[in-house]
Amino acid sequence: MPPPSSSLMGHRWSRYYLYTTREVPGDAEVVSHRLMARAGMIKKLAAGIYTYAPLARRTIGKLEAIVRAEMEKAGGVELLMPAIQPASLWQESGRWEQYGKELLRIRDRHQRDFCFGPTHEEVVTDLVRGDVKSYRQLPILLYQIQTKFRDEVRPRFGLMRGREFLMKDAYSFHTSEESLRETYELVCRAYRGIFDACRLDYTMVEADTGSIGGSSSHEFMVLASTGESAVVSCRACGYAANVEKAEAPKSAAQAAAGGGADELRQVATPGLRTIGEVSKALGLEPRELVKTLLYEADGKPVAVAVRGDHEVNEIKLQNALAATEVRLADDAAVERATGAPTGFLGPVGLAPDVPLWADHAARGLASFGCGANRADAHYVGAQWGRDAEPTAWADLRLVRGGDPCPRCGATLEESRGIEVGHTFMLGVKYSAAMGAGFTDERGATHPLIMGCYGLGLGRTMAAAIEQNHDEHGIIWPLPLAPFQVLLVSLNPNDEAVRRQSDELYDALCARGVEVLYDDRDERPGVKFNDADLVGIPIRLVVGGKSLARGEVELSLRRDREKHAIPVAEAVTKTLESLSPLEG
Repeated sequence: MPPPSSSLMGHRWSRYYLYTTREVPGDAEVVSHRLMARAGMIKKLAAGIYTYAPLARRTIGKLEAIVRAEMEKAGGVELLMPAIQPASLWQESGRWEQYGKELLRIRDRHQRDFCFGPTHEEVVTDLVRGDVKSYRQLPILLYQIQTKFRDEVRPRFGLMRGREFLMKDAYSFHTSEESLRETYELVCRAYRGIFDACRLDYTMVEADTGSIGGSSSHEFMVLASTGESAVVSCRACGYAANVEKAEAPKSAAQAAAGGGADELRQVATPGLRTIGEVSKALGLEPRELVKTLLYEADGKPVAVAVRGDHEVNEIKLQNALAATEVRLADDAAVERATGAPTGFLGPVGLAPDVPLWADHAARGLASFGCGANRADAHYVGAQWGRDAEPTAWADLRLVRGGDPCPRCGATLEESRGIEVGHTFMLGVKYSAAMGAGFTDERGATHPLIMGCYGLGLGRTMAAAIEQNHDEHGIIWPLPLAPFQVLLVSLNPNDEAVRRQSDELYDALCARGVEVLYDDRDERPGVKFNDADLVGIPIRLVVGGKSLARGEVELSLRRDREKHAIPVAEAVTKTLESLSPLEG
């Protein structure tokens, strides 16, 4: 047998590092994780840490090229910053203590503290403050593609919630809020260009700023039924937000008129803890109850009251309290703070040292049922002002589909999404803390105004699979496909089949087509199953029977319809099939 053909555009499967499997990892909860593992694209090294095998690396490389092209259009300049960062920079910004346990802290041989960067605001601010001094040097947009690490308490969903991940992060520096808004819109436009180029169905939504900080932020969500994030949107006015950020309508306080008795009366409710059980026993609708929960905000107890048919939005609560950490109190903490077991907590008669924060929607209840702060008892006929007075009113509830839009009042729709990008208007949070400033036309010094913009490459690859698959495997959009064409030689030990397959491989590669050539000595069923699994957009099959008729078989992975075409037209027809997939 002569030596195999070689080409920069293609690879022979027999010599490529690609090993598929029927086994599904026990921790694979979502489609993308299962399919990437079965297709040999990723290999788990430790919890939330994966090796990107060559097939995945090719897709990531294509995504990187798309990202670079769009970021360059937006005026971005690429650099590469260290992954390991000194604690001193994080101490300057105040985040060394604030960031929490997700920050992987490291100590070197000299006992100096470092961290493995989860993000690079501090490092880029340190870089720019050393070089930029004048308004004439601004604005600047810098970006990098680099590995990050966040020590997630529960890594899951493969690449969608890993601890080590590949990210494009960008940072802009400005003399004014107006300049920041201009660059912010340019980057958002670049993100739309990226996801459009990847052929993904996505939306841009308002989002919480989280530990990054800033005055405003947006998330880019790839829409998928398996998405871990809930998104609400309004078809009437275009409002869209992550449910963590979504605002309750300001009219909500007057939206519900309570029922029930006017006099406060205690009712025995032995063993009844859930809203459903209690509302039935009291003869009230869930919306006529006030549900009270005990949280610990930075270690201190705080009671939170919402209407019985609503849920507490912990992100809103944390922001309202200006707390670093908020978590639901355990049963023992509830009894210590209130004297009542979990399930019977209420706003009436709370201890004076336990502040009560209540949601605006509960304010519209003329009277309501609630826990009596004692075991097996609830109140009916409770009233705000007479029986309980919150420390503060705030928007604290989780908005859901079916709620009114806060902008126009139309009905919100809810969908699931996978966060793949996040943009922030940072303002002067980091520059002021770290002394990064510029002099204006009059010689006065001001802190740099900043923006930052993240995009997860591994998450985007996983999200593409969540949107593009069937029961047989992945269906790659052409721009992200590791190869454009899968050439399958059904019986490579047949001299005529092998020779024709080799000729097609060389001819396609010579025309600039990226080809994975399945020249393995495997049964046809194995090859077809693997072809469906890895999901390469176009499949060209050479078999003994069809070749005897002077034909080969061409099909698209998306529709799986087989077309017999003359061997002489195989290259031309393949190129013609690629053309609409590229457009």
